[in-house]
Amino acid sequence: MVELNVNGLCHRLDVPDDVPLLYVLRNDLALNGPKYGCGLGECGACSVLVDGRAARACSVSCGAVSGRRIVTLEGLATADGLDPVQDAFIAEQGAQCGYCLNGMIVTIRALLNENPAPDEAAIREALRYTLCRCGTHVEILRAARRACGLDPAGVTR
Repeated sequence: MVELNVNGLCHRLDVPDDVPLLYVLRNDLALNGPKYGCGLGECGACSVLVDGRAARACSVSCGAVSGRRIVTLEGLATADGLDPVQDAFIAEQGAQCGYCLNGMIVTIRALLNENPAPDEAAIREALRYTLCRCGTHVEILRAARRACGLDPAGVTR
């Protein structure tokens, strides 16, 4: 039995402690923001926030996050609207196929949780291991800059 706090709701699930969190999120809780990408924790498509920090849900077990606060892409929005990072990605059309989008948004939210005013170098470092196979990196960086309060075009003043 595992107890998970996901997007502010507590869930008691009859699953083994070692089952990957991603499987429970998608299959048992019907949360489809986190995607199965590589299954090795390398691409970032499955990213979620655990206590405000980015974690790869395909490579973290449910037992390891039991009792911790888990937030998925779906949990970033509130009744008042989307998270500012989500808004920025929409405004800058920061996706092509959208498969990596979950990881990009969650990664930038985690960066802002840790550093409310990151610079370009911090943004690039945060996104370094979050992969986009379509090549929409220009739009993703514009969206990340906007979310972080920088000029989306990357022009310094």
